[in-house]
Amino acid sequence: MVSLVLILISSLFFVGIIVKVKAKIAARRMPPILQPVYDAIRLFKKGAVYSRTTSVVFKIAPLIYFASALVATLFVPIGSFGAFLSFEGDFVFFAYLMGLGKFMMIVSAMDTGSGFEGMGANRESLYSMLVEPAFFILMGSVALFTNNISFHDLFLNFNVDTNLSYIIGIASIYVLVFITMVENSRMPVDDPKTHLELTMVHEVMVLDNSGFDLALIHVASWLKFSIFGALISNFIIQSSWAVHWQIAAFFGIQVAFSFAVGVLEAFRARNKMEKNPQWILMLSAISVVIFLTVLIITQKIILN
Repeated sequence: MVSLVLILISSLFFVGIIVKVKAKIAARRMPPILQPVYDAIRLFKKGAVYSRTTSVVFKIAPLIYFASALVATLFVPIGSFGAFLSFEGDFVFFAYLMGLGKFMMIVSAMDTGSGFEGMGANRESLYSMLVEPAFFILMGSVALFTNNISFHDLFLNFNVDTNLSYIIGIASIYVLVFITMVENSRMPVDDPKTHLELTMVHEVMVLDNSGFDLALIHVASWLKFSIFGALISNFIIQSSWAVHWQIAAFFGIQVAFSFAVGVLEAFRARNKMEKNPQWILMLSAISVVIFLTVLIITQKIILN
């Protein structure tokens, strides 16, 4: 239960820190950290407008998208704090729960009948399909390394005590950082501030959403950022630490992660559209290297 509360709290300021960092780097007036929350509250107070071409699928998709992210939060532990829900192989259920929300958003974009939204849905589905192997190979590698197949147990037993295990931890954090960027359609695969439909991915996919529905979509993206930040923190936080140090480390890692995202988006240009697939596949390649490293550590492969 503690991990759920911590993730929900961190999700409120995560995107605000990103916006504040980008504004500071660009020498612009910095908005309050909770400005995205204020904007979401304003949207929640507004009614949604629906096109006559859309069906009930378009109306329920934002709710399912938000609900899938919220339920996925229940499976994420933090340090010694167990997840609200946990069972063997829960990381597989977690991945497809997140995939359910993404699928509903893709279908709802297609439901509008708009060529632009269909184009955005096509791109986002491609990127999600390409990044999925990276996540499963990475989690499978950590499961093999710890001999556990649930989020809580594999992170609880992830001990960094050799040079190779340090490599696994650092490489895993790198892969998860960029999986987060792909899943949230951020730099370098997409620019959330662009207004050119031909090069947009997520933003063009939700062009028809408004009011309450758009607020749900924004809040779900905050939760996804915080969820993956929590997964990253589990490679750093040790269960042997005191409880207060674990909580402080979690918030410190979330702030550092959001700061890093802000710096990345401020200084890095977006990839060319045709370069995105091979860049995303690079994450799977790194995950394969992690898997081979685990095989060496566990002596499944013996080097002469």
